[in-house]
Amino acid sequence: MISIDPVTLTERENYKFLIGSIIPRPVAFVTTVSEDGILNGAPFSYFNIVSSNPPMISLSIQRKDGQHKDTARNILQSKEFVVHIVDEENVGQINETAASLPPEQSEVELANLTPIDSVKVTTPGIKEAKIRMECVLEHALELGEQSTDFIIGKVVQFHIDEELYSKGRIDQTGLAAISRLAGNDYAKIGEVFTIERPK
Repeated sequence: MISIDPVTLTERENYKFLIGSIIPRPVAFVTTVSEDGILNGAPFSYFNIVSSNPPMISLSIQRKDGQHKDTARNILQSKEFVVHIVDEENVGQINETAASLPPEQSEVELANLTPIDSVKVTTPGIKEAKIRMECVLEHALELGEQSTDFIIGKVVQFHIDEELYSKGRIDQTGLAAISRLAGNDYAKIGEVFTIERPK
């Protein structure tokens, strides 16, 4: 067993250990709207559930040279965003939105994604996602030495493809969600097994 103190490593070295170890990670595609009305879209694999009562999710958005990324800046200004689950059918288009564009350009347009109106927030979602969640900002924390924006959003509306929904549950096979690994690698769900929890 190799034992390493993260303080002795560069940010990049720590990053590689984390993304290579904490796998698979769910991928969120997040839409926001800028002050100028530009529909921004970006994928994030630092994403997860925070709570179910109330339903809340988290995004960790790394800053670039200490500056807010478009997604974080837009969320902090508008106090809302839409989270989509990335799946096998839309991952190619979503990958295109990871390109570094200036704030006045829309990644949603670049990737030929289709905006769709939301119900409870003004930020549009995208039609290509089988699941999307309209969110309002619950908490925003600054982590590290102004290096990360940790966003907690409360889900105020779920949108679920009818073919996936049955008796309050989601068909995980039909969703075909993808997960993030390290480098340029992604993974499909793969083999599923069941273990009963102890009482």
